[in-house]
Amino acid sequence: MKPLPYRPCVGVCLINEAGLIFAGQRKDSTSGAWQMPQGGIDRGEKPREAALRELWEETGITADLVQILGKTGGWLHYDLPPELLGRVWGGKYRGQRQKWVLMRYLGADAQVNIATDHPEFSAWKWIGADEMLASIVPFKRDVYAAVIAAFAGQLAR
Repeated sequence: MKPLPYRPCVGVCLINEAGLIFAGQRKDSTSGAWQMPQGGIDRGEKPREAALRELWEETGITADLVQILGKTGGWLHYDLPPELLGRVWGGKYRGQRQKWVLMRYLGADAQVNIATDHPEFSAWKWIGADEMLASIVPFKRDVYAAVIAAFAGQLAR
């Protein structure tokens, strides 16, 4: 058997004026997991386009309300834990390979709308980088640490 591939994905590190990170509480988790917006890259889509689409789909934030500040260089990878392998993404992937985009939010908190057509978050808040790292599920922690290191100069701790 060939090993399963990684799912191509983007992530958005959305920060406010103070350098705090947008964190959404996953609606499908009973553990109270918090994460940054992220999702798959559609066929023919560039990572930047996918990042703006995912941001809008998960938060209601449109492209005119953000400023793109940077991106990670290469792909960051994580593997699913054994209990999730074969259960998510139709069992087609072993984990994700991600490109991350740093964006500054230019809008008001009232413009954030997590009650989207297909909601992924049940709540959201602005948090420091250290709290974001402590709030992510363990199997994604190394990727989040790399993202926080890459964007450290813009982030509040």
